[in-house]
Amino acid sequence: MYFASSKLVTNRSVPASTVIPVLAYEDVVQAAEWLCKTFDFKERLRIGRHRVQLAVGDAAVIVNEGKSEAPSRAENHSVLVRVEDVDRHYEFTRGRGAHILRPPTTYPYGERQYTVEDPGGHCWTFSQSVADADPEEWGGTWPSA
Repeated sequence: MYFASSKLVTNRSVPASTVIPVLAYEDVVQAAEWLCKTFDFKERLRIGRHRVQLAVGDAAVIVNEGKSEAPSRAENHSVLVRVEDVDRHYEFTRGRGAHILRPPTTYPYGERQYTVEDPGGHCWTFSQSVADADPEEWGGTWPSA
């Protein structure tokens, strides 16, 4: 109902995967380089020094700036889930009493997202591609070949 990948809008600014783990590291560039070297992941897109998208086969991992020894789990990792209609999914989730951290918001990188916290303290961001945003227009850089 919400997750049919064939109906998701294509957006160059976000990996095509439906579920994307987001892991926080104090040094994003160093962490991304280590993951690529050690696990043979491939850098997909770099956003400054605070965020790197990595390709893992037909999946993805996002490395994000944060504290590696954060006081709560929600501060050092989250999960990004791509949906067809983020506003409809938000109403569904809110109607079931979820703890909303951020309501739906549209960002310049072509995504509309909202974030909830689950009973275990884990953050879930639900994201809908609303435009095919060129990463270079908002500060992203493609890896050099």
